[in-house]
Amino acid sequence: MLALFDSGEWGTIRSDKFPTYSCDLHGIIFVHFIKLWRFSMAIVALFRGLATILWFAVILILGVVITRAAKKQQTKGIISFWFGVLVFAMVISVISAGIIFMEPNERGVVVSPYNFRAPEGYIKDALTPGLHWIVPGEMVERYSISRKTYTMSAGTSEGNIVGDDSIRARTKDGQEVFIDASIIFQVDSLKVTQLHIEWQDRYREELVRPTTRGIVRDVASRYGIEEIVSSQRTSLENAITEALSEKFIENNLILVDFVLRDIHFSEDYAVAVEQKQIAEQQAQQAKFVVESKKQEAEQARQVAQGVADAAVIAAQGQADARLIQAEAEAAALELINDVIQGKPDLLTYQYITKLGPDIDVMLLPNDSPFLFPLPNLDVPETTVQP
Repeated sequence: MLALFDSGEWGTIRSDKFPTYSCDLHGIIFVHFIKLWRFSMAIVALFRGLATILWFAVILILGVVITRAAKKQQTKGIISFWFGVLVFAMVISVISAGIIFMEPNERGVVVSPYNFRAPEGYIKDALTPGLHWIVPGEMVERYSISRKTYTMSAGTSEGNIVGDDSIRARTKDGQEVFIDASIIFQVDSLKVTQLHIEWQDRYREELVRPTTRGIVRDVASRYGIEEIVSSQRTSLENAITEALSEKFIENNLILVDFVLRDIHFSEDYAVAVEQKQIAEQQAQQAKFVVESKKQEAEQARQVAQGVADAAVIAAQGQADARLIQAEAEAAALELINDVIQGKPDLLTYQYITKLGPDIDVMLLPNDSPFLFPLPNLDVPETTVQP
């Protein structure tokens, strides 16, 4: 039973004779290439070893021929055999010299001096992984298609260049920034030949590095310093990634990822940012104090309003009480007036009852309700005789 899966898929193989098991397709491919590599290397070693043995035999037989010729012995048959071994050794040497094995992560560009094979000096189709044979005299330029990382950083030992290699750029508002970045890329396996024609092995230092630095500077100039350090950092990274990807494709490379590692500022701006943060903290503290004072004033106003409301309520209560008292007194006076109108002597009686107990003799004017006490007369008590 044969099952085919796309690259990256997991396959489950079932059989009536074997238990169900799962396999990782990548692992199977890796094992396959390992076996192929061992087989190819064995073939290369076989041909080279055979060529070495044959040339050793050619030299040995030639020595025998020379020795027999010196002794005037028969050499005709030996020379024929030697000639056959020589031809066979040359054929094997040509074959072994042209055998090329390409690793799974390699592609090869064949540079040929033969016009009948390569009028332009190279074979258009790159060599793929596996065993190949080229005409002796041709040369193979190997290119790794594995992912590579190129780092530009301020750290002295982090980047590809020793020392401060960060990207210096200017923002939209004129501030100077220093950007640390890493570019993960690989050679396009379908365009290896074109890459060799245009860049050879210089693409790292002469393509990846200057292109990245130029694009980072260009994109950074579209953003303000506040945008870069806060909300627009992801947007900046995405814009750089998009521009780099297009440029790499034009030059037969594939951008896997752009990593914005860090952003540094000039010392003047760092001091300004620190001062701004201090000012913002002080402003926040002052704002807090103002809000606290406002709350205290509001509380005092509410307390005063409560006191005023209580005073108004108390005054209203007192006014109502006095009104009720006045109404009661008026009603009482009206009732007394009605009683006095019918009995005028009642008022005089009430007046007399209110006199003090220390009045012995009073002068009562005629037709007057007022009593005037006379001076105390020290008249001895006498008994009135009948």
